[in-house]
Amino acid sequence: MNRQFTQNSSQPERQQLRRELLAARKQLSAAEREQAAGAIEERVLALAELQQPCSIGSYYSVRAELPTHALNQELQHHGHQLALPVLHPIVHHHLLMLHIDEHSEWRHNDYGIPEPKLQCQRVVPLQQLNLLLVPLVGFDAQGNRMGMGGGFYDRTLAGWRAGLYPNLQPVGLAYDCQFVERLPSEAWDVPLPRVITPTKVWDFRG
Repeated sequence: MNRQFTQNSSQPERQQLRRELLAARKQLSAAEREQAAGAIEERVLALAELQQPCSIGSYYSVRAELPTHALNQELQHHGHQLALPVLHPIVHHHLLMLHIDEHSEWRHNDYGIPEPKLQCQRVVPLQQLNLLLVPLVGFDAQGNRMGMGGGFYDRTLAGWRAGLYPNLQPVGLAYDCQFVERLPSEAWDVPLPRVITPTKVWDFRG
């Protein structure tokens, strides 16, 4: 997608771009989504950080999001500890990461997304994660990320941007069609250091 927006783009323009990106994602067939997920799985497993067991935060994909179910299983199969997000029960619009395994119990949150049942002893602090796989609606050539608009991941990553989690590396996962040359951004948006698509590992750390 070659649309470009300025840093001062209005909210209506931002919302229109989000609708366009969501529509492009939705147009992908189930076979195309699974093929993309397989290619991304190979690229994720090849990351240098994953060549030894580590602690990884991922997400439960829904609707037309890039499928993560097989990837999550492979990460566990390779000996990595896996955590998935749950809605914070007290601090609204924030996430907690919970360790999951074969004994995890599941529920649907207020958005209809499956999440592990909240158990305090399973909470994984962000400073204990090595990698955080992040969903997105769009990204650009500077690593700027557009999400669904709720700000959950921007709030989750605010501490990382402030340097509080030096061992954590956020990595976005996306279809190739979710790339645009330039996204509108706000002060609270947290750019990603890397984004993985089926055809490329975008590295913005340089």
